[in-house]
Amino acid sequence: MILSLTVAVLVAGGVYLLLQRSMVRAVFGMTLLSHAANFVLLATGVPGWRAEPLTDLSARAEMADPLPQAFVLTAIVITMAVTIFMLTLAVIGRDDDMSRHPATGESHDS
Repeated sequence: MILSLTVAVLVAGGVYLLLQRSMVRAVFGMTLLSHAANFVLLATGVPGWRAEPLTDLSARAEMADPLPQAFVLTAIVITMAVTIFMLTLAVIGRDDDMSRHPATGESHDS
């Protein structure tokens, strides 16, 4: 129950941040959605009652599946790279609010 509530809060926060106008908030929203997806992947393969996969203390049927753990580890690395790339674009990009119309070049201030 706690894990499903955590996923719901992360998804709600991620969607809220994605709907904001700022590029940095959108990046943080994507990061929250990625963390929620990682929790879902981890919950599918590693229930709390399963044993560790590399020890000889339990039978093979009781061991946790290591494949979702590998997926989550790969997703964390990819998310870090995409987050850094998107934050770099946010820093070197222009501001979200345009001071001039792109087609006419006229200022909105007048």
